[in-house]
Amino acid sequence: MENLTHYPVLVFAAAFVSLSLSSESGAWLRRRYSDASDEQNEALGVILGATLTLLALIIGFSFSMATNRYEQRKTFEEAEASAIGTELLRADLLPPADASSVRQLLGEYLNQRIVFFINKDDAQRARIDERIGQLETDLWAAVRVPAQAQPTPVAALVLAGMNDVINSQGYTQAAYWNRIPTAAWCLMAAIALCSNVLFGYRVRNAGKLSLVLPLVVSISLLLIADTDAPRHGLIHVSPQNLESLARSLGH
Repeated sequence: MENLTHYPVLVFAAAFVSLSLSSESGAWLRRRYSDASDEQNEALGVILGATLTLLALIIGFSFSMATNRYEQRKTFEEAEASAIGTELLRADLLPPADASSVRQLLGEYLNQRIVFFINKDDAQRARIDERIGQLETDLWAAVRVPAQAQPTPVAALVLAGMNDVINSQGYTQAAYWNRIPTAAWCLMAAIALCSNVLFGYRVRNAGKLSLVLPLVVSISLLLIADTDAPRHGLIHVSPQNLESLARSLGH
C-alpha cells in the first residue's frame, strides 16, 4: 500500500491545509495571549528565524535526496537500454534457431520494460512485474541451453550479456523502491508546522499574507514529492533510450 508521499498533489493539498491551519492557530494564540513583553517578542523573533532557517536547510537537503534518486533512475534506464541492445547483438553469435528465439524474447522484454516506465496504473503494476519475471526466466533458459550444449567462450559471452540484462532490471527496481524515508517526511512536517505556528503568532494583522509561508512551504514539499515519486506526478523518468532502441528494431 503506497503512502501519501507517492502522490505529489495530495502532499501539496495536505501540506497547505495543515500549514494554513497552523498559521491561523498561531494568530489565535497571539490574540488569546497578547500581553507578551518586548523581550519575549524579541526572543520569539530569534526562535522563528532559527526555525525557518532549519526548515529551509531540511527542505534543501530533502530536495537534494530526491534529485539524486531521480538521476539514479535515469542512469539505470540508460543502462537497461545499453544492456538489452548489447545482448541483441550478441544473440547473433548463437545458432540461428536459438538466436531467433532470443531476439524475439528480448523484443517482448523490451516492450514490457517500456510499459514499466510509463505505467501509472497501480492495478497493472503487479501484472507487468509478473510478466517481466517470466520473460527473464525464459531469456535465461534460451541462452543457458545452447551454452550447456556447447560451452565455448562465445556462449559464455552471451550468458554474461543476459546476466547484465537481468541485473540492470534489478538495479532499476531497487532505484524505484529507494524513496525518501517516511520518518524524514514526518520530521520535516513537524518542523514546518512549528514554524507556521510561530509565524502566525509573531506576525500581527497579517491577513491573507499569513497564507504566503504555508503556500511557499507547500510548493516546496510538492516539488520534493514530485521529484521523488517515480510514477505519480509531472516529473518522471521517460524511457527515451528504451523507446529509441525499440524504434531501431521496428517495434
